[in-house]
Amino acid sequence: MDSLNDALEKLKLSGTDCSSDKLEGCLDCLLQALGQNNIESSEKIQQSGILQSFVNLLKLQTPSASKAAHIIAEIAKNELMRIPCVEVGLIPPLVQLLHSKDQEVLLQTGRALGNICYDNHSLQTQLIQMGVIPTLVDLLGIHSHNTALTEMCLVAFGNLAELESSKEQFAATNVSEEMVKLFKKQTEHEKREIIFEVLAPLAENDAIKMQLVEAGLVECLLDVVQNTVNSEKEEDNAELKTASDLMVLLLLGDESMQKLFEGGKGSVFQRVLSWLPSNNRQLELAGALAIANFARNDGNCIHMVDNGIVQKLVDLLDRHVEDGNVTVQHAALSALRNLAIPVVNKAKMLSAGVAEEVLKFLRSEMPPVQFKLLGTLRMLIDAQAEAAEQLGKNVKLVERLVEWCEVKEHAGVMGESNRLLSALIRHSKSKDVIRTIVESGGIKHLVTMATSEHVIMQNEALVALGLIAALELQSAEHDLESAKLVEVLHRLLSEEKSAPEIKYNSMVLICAVMGSEPLHKEIQRLVFLDVVAKLRNHENKTVSQQASLTEQKLTVQS
Repeated sequence: MDSLNDALEKLKLSGTDCSSDKLEGCLDCLLQALGQNNIESSEKIQQSGILQSFVNLLKLQTPSASKAAHIIAEIAKNELMRIPCVEVGLIPPLVQLLHSKDQEVLLQTGRALGNICYDNHSLQTQLIQMGVIPTLVDLLGIHSHNTALTEMCLVAFGNLAELESSKEQFAATNVSEEMVKLFKKQTEHEKREIIFEVLAPLAENDAIKMQLVEAGLVECLLDVVQNTVNSEKEEDNAELKTASDLMVLLLLGDESMQKLFEGGKGSVFQRVLSWLPSNNRQLELAGALAIANFARNDGNCIHMVDNGIVQKLVDLLDRHVEDGNVTVQHAALSALRNLAIPVVNKAKMLSAGVAEEVLKFLRSEMPPVQFKLLGTLRMLIDAQAEAAEQLGKNVKLVERLVEWCEVKEHAGVMGESNRLLSALIRHSKSKDVIRTIVESGGIKHLVTMATSEHVIMQNEALVALGLIAALELQSAEHDLESAKLVEVLHRLLSEEKSAPEIKYNSMVLICAVMGSEPLHKEIQRLVFLDVVAKLRNHENKTVSQQASLTEQKLTVQS
């Protein structure tokens, strides 16, 4: 420690003006002390007040720049020393040093900046604003043969890529090309894993997704899958998962997804299809997620259904009914739900037995599976009267829906259950379906749904309730009264914020329930005439016309 004190004293006295030999000796001494006891030595260096002199030492032309940067890198390993390094102004000269031609200088500078800014988003943002990203990408391209420098760049990318503000700058460079080039050269698991860790946050950006696809990353990923799929080694399984997950991430971008689909003829799409029957859990999952991503526009969905994708997904689901693998079930149901969106696909998918397959998961207790199951059935029965009637008369299904309408801790499941109950009535227009829902206790949930914060759900509820009132008022009368339907309608008509279609359908429903004596009494008690009369002057013509009709009916029957 005495030698450290001597070195600090010399540097304090002469600063950076002492002879190069003496300066080198002092710097070597500092490095040695930091290597032996980093915390104590770094704090002594700070207390000595010589940190400020490192600003000059780091100037590009200084022969001692490499050792100076190395010392800063070591000092900044100590968390308490990072802010002092920033306060004396070390970041700007370090950033300038990234333009050096000396590889050792570059390495130590990168380490110094990385350590100073470690886990500090505001400092990392400052680096981004100072333009380090294009500089680092250039360095990776120029020095790709230097392992230590390459790893330094990758660590820096990994830290910076987590910040949203970095994505635009990365997208303006050829980082994708450089990363894919680097990946192709790597044979070691650990090295590839480091590259994967950088690629994942970068690939969250849609522009970079497309650049990575164009740079040939997908082919690399498919090779990794092919080379690891039959291995039992833990590291191979980990790499298979990382590669297939990254593949799915690339498909989240609309442009990159469409490029890889290639009209359903792309080799990537064909390879993904082969994952579904692979009996490898990770590939089954990735395959189903990939299909769900490909199924994000009608053209792709129609092509896939016409070319037999449904049977592959049904077979996949069938293999996972008993083992309860939630992630695979969720992914396959997501794919089927998306595929069921185009009108022309619905009847084909119903004929293929999709509804029956999906119903096998009714007993699932996992909210993510429940949510996708409900969404898939709702998409399938849209404008499919026969299927809606068949499902609506399925007592087990309806009872499960009524049960799920009450799971407040899972808002998504609760909302989808309500919407499916309503859809069964709206698309079937069947008395039998309505009776099944009444007997299962579903009416109160439809009335509650009419008060939802989402206009689309309010409207779906009101239309379903209108059909109940028109087709099966007598059997539903008691439940509608208990659920305080008339009070709900009065509130919807009174509230200014209610959308025009909500006001319109509420008035249609008022007219429809007048045929019930207890509901009619409730309408008279709440003096609907006043509320409806105000709506005759509503700016929406459909609302004002319905208000006039409703007012006439209320007057006649008062």
